[in-house]
Parts: sequence; C-alpha cells; structure tokens
Amino acid sequence: MNQKYLITAIEDKIALVTINRPDKGNALSPEVLTEIGDIFTDLNQREDVHVIVLTGSSKIFSGGFDLESVQTLRRESNEAFTALFHRAYRSIMFCAQPVIAAIEGAAIAGGFDLTLMCDIRYAAENSKFSQREVLLSLVPMFDPLWRVIGMGPAKEIALTGRIFDAQEALRLGYVTKLFTPGTVLSSVMEIARTMASYDRMCMMEIKRFAHNAMNNSVDGAMKMHEWLFRTYVGSDDNRERIKKLLESLKKK
Repeated sequence: MNQKYLITAIEDKIALVTINRPDKGNALSPEVLTEIGDIFTDLNQREDVHVIVLTGSSKIFSGGFDLESVQTLRRESNEAFTALFHRAYRSIMFCAQPVIAAIEGAAIAGGFDLTLMCDIRYAAENSKFSQREVLLSLVPMFDPLWRVIGMGPAKEIALTGRIFDAQEALRLGYVTKLFTPGTVLSSVMEIARTMASYDRMCMMEIKRFAHNAMNNSVDGAMKMHEWLFRTYVGSDDNRERIKKLLESLKKK
C-alpha cells in the first residue's frame, strides 16, 4: 500500500503505524485521514497481525486537523470531509484487533480523538491532551470520551477546551500508565509483544465483548460472557497454555 504520511511496519504479529508529517506537527490533512482509514481497513483483514500500535513522533503525537484545509470548507459542502475523518476514526475504533496508542508530546483535538479511538493508551510523562474544538465553534468527539472517564469530567474537558497534562490523564483513567519521555514506544512494543503471543481470536472477542457491553444490560453481558467462555474453555490452545503455566509454576 502506497503511503506518504504513514509508516507501517509489521513484525512478530505486531503492526506499528507511525504518523509521519513532522513539518506540520502530524496534522491530520485529508490525505493523512485517507491513509489512516486505508491502513486500518487493511490491517483489520490481516490474520498475521494480532496487535496494532499507533504512534506519532517523539515530540508530538498529533496537533489535530490541518486547519488550513478545514478553513477552506463551507457548511453546505462539508459532507465529504466529515465522512472522511469519521471513516478514519471508525477504522481504528472498530478494527478487529486491539489497538494501542503510544503517545509522546501533544495529542490535541483531532489528534486527541485518534487516541480516544484506541483500546489502550500509554503516554510519556510530558504528554499534553485537549479537546480544543469548542474554541473553533466545533463539537468535539464527546462519545466515547464520557464512557472512558465519566460524564462529569468529559463535559468539563469538552466545554472548557483546556489543555491537561499526563498526570491528570492518568488520574482520570484516560491513560493506563506513564513512561519516561523517550521510552514510551519501546515500552509499548514490549507490552504488544506479550499480547501478540496470545490467541488472536480470543483478543478480538474480548474487544467485541467490550464494545457490546457498553450498550448491554448486566444480565445480557453475563449471558454473552457465558457463551464466549464456553467457546474457548477446553480448546486445544486453552489446555496447552494451562499446561505451560502449570509447568512454569512448578519450577518456582
């Protein structure tokens, strides 16, 4: 796949997707958004990919939409652009495999939303976050933010448009863990390597289960888990992994 603004490397069942537009702060132009939608649509179909890592540069994840492009839009003809970035977002959110965001520097507005679409977020201690859309008379991606950090904090972030630091992002539960600047990607790749050793279909089912649980009753979620558990318990892979675990415990 011919890509100008993304660098994609696949190795050991891990796909590393890097936004590469350093001269523009990794801004999300229509071309970048098109490439994101294309690559995640492609990775979604690849059986040799168990885990996907999405990252930017060591200085900035993404500063958001390319404002020079957005400034040329007119409300009566904005359908194509709106559909374009929603395609990019959805390609990440509904990608079958788990997607991890490795964040260094700022993730602002549309760049923040890219991290929001990921399943797991790890960040550098000096990272910055913000939904800045309200400053430009735009409505931010409020959902699924409120599902991640709660309704009150999500409304405050969306309505104020303020920038918050990595420590607050950690307290809110938006990011799972912080790393020393310069070590985020290597640390995340180590986590991804462990995840990539797991059963691919099992992880895909966990992700699908998590999405469905958002709109399901507790009773419905438990019934779904019962069915999923029955699908995997007693399988050859399940028994083999139990055997290896028990053998490793005996050595301790």
